[in-house]
Amino acid sequence: MQAVGVMDKSYINGVWVTGESERSYNVLNPYDRSTLATVRLATKEQLEQAFVVAEEAQKLWAKSSVDERRNVLEKAIEYFKDNKDEIVQTLVRDTGGSVLKCNVEHHLALEFLEESIKYADEVHKVREVTNSGDKLNHIYRLPLGVISSISPFNFPLNLSMRTIAPAIALGNSVVHKPDIQVALAGGSIIAKAFEYAGLPAGVLNVILTDIEEIGDEMLRNPIPKLISFTGSSAVGRHIGGIAGQNLKRVALELGGNSPFVVLSDADVDRAVNAAIFGKFIHQGQICMIINRIIVHQDKYDQFVKKFVERAKAIPYGDPKDPTNIIGPLINERQLEKAFSYVEEAKRDGATIALEGKRVGNIMTPYVFTNVDNASKLAQTELFAPIAPIIKAATDEEAIALASDTEYGLSSAIFTNDLQKGEELALHIDAGMTHINDQTVNDAPHIPFGGNKASGLGRFGNPWVVEEFTVTKWVSIQTKERQYPF
Repeated sequence: MQAVGVMDKSYINGVWVTGESERSYNVLNPYDRSTLATVRLATKEQLEQAFVVAEEAQKLWAKSSVDERRNVLEKAIEYFKDNKDEIVQTLVRDTGGSVLKCNVEHHLALEFLEESIKYADEVHKVREVTNSGDKLNHIYRLPLGVISSISPFNFPLNLSMRTIAPAIALGNSVVHKPDIQVALAGGSIIAKAFEYAGLPAGVLNVILTDIEEIGDEMLRNPIPKLISFTGSSAVGRHIGGIAGQNLKRVALELGGNSPFVVLSDADVDRAVNAAIFGKFIHQGQICMIINRIIVHQDKYDQFVKKFVERAKAIPYGDPKDPTNIIGPLINERQLEKAFSYVEEAKRDGATIALEGKRVGNIMTPYVFTNVDNASKLAQTELFAPIAPIIKAATDEEAIALASDTEYGLSSAIFTNDLQKGEELALHIDAGMTHINDQTVNDAPHIPFGGNKASGLGRFGNPWVVEEFTVTKWVSIQTKERQYPF
């Protein structure tokens, strides 16, 4: 990959630059807290510079040919394929994710790049709308401009790429700030890939910094036309408020409290298999992870017994060992928060079906039963390997409980009646519902996004094309028009 020497630097206007702050940040391996890189943070002034160069670069990039844009994307794909093993290992060290999770993340990032090639020709297309014989109406789709991109710590590579790849394919430029905790996986690798691909200087700028340095400059700077953010609903509300004041577009993929519903006619073994994966992949640190398991009373005891047996057996430890599934939570604060949820659930009267423990920086699985859907445990986005299981008296109650949350990202229903399952899916207030599967699903050709407090806008082809472009009407009067005065 040949990027070791630049992994601690920001990438502005095609140049790897050292941050000008007096402060540095140690990027740590979440498993053993060893230092992966020491990053001198970029300043607000450097961020402002990045927006200026992005604006200038975008004017030329907007005029690039379809072939130019496709060639850049194809070369970036080549980089990711040729350097797969090193990228996956960087993801393991940077995010604390298992080898399985990091291979999935690498694959998803590639899929977003490959899908973006398909719609690189969507900009500058002309569609003619008929009106009267003496007027032509041409509808153009044009690049939006500069996009401000902010990505999270959990899946930093593909959640960055799902904004960056479409933006570049559609003739936009990007100023991107990854979560500094995963600066390598969420920023440096991506910048290196597009540098290798020959992307013109300034079209992609990657800023390694934190909020203490830049404040709300990613949001308030007048240059970007859209703010793309993946993260918590609280921050999303803050972004939405600022964007509204400044009439900026937003693409917000926010928090989740995804229900996994097991109906009275479900196959319990299949449901348990899906729930184990959908609850515990990446230690539960995924926005669309299963957060609540809602089981019909007829299947409840059987499900709980089998789920606990499986959860107890999940291997944990150093994520570099490919046999381990559960690794560390991202930092000490997240660990402390997760254990505080456990203690509060105990005080609230939930029953512990499986008692986890702390092993180094790892939390092993916890399973709670007799959980009230209105409890803090059930209503909180846990981001940890904690599984609350809720009993429903009827299938109808199970579906009602599924929607009884402020969030509405992903959801799942297990049933042997597929027609019934699809009908009930429409009654769950969420952007996505999966029948006989778990809640963690993503693809570059579906409308990915949530309802309610889980976000605004949709990623995926063709929906992201609408988000990242502007529509322009050009009318051509072919004959002299007679006006009434």
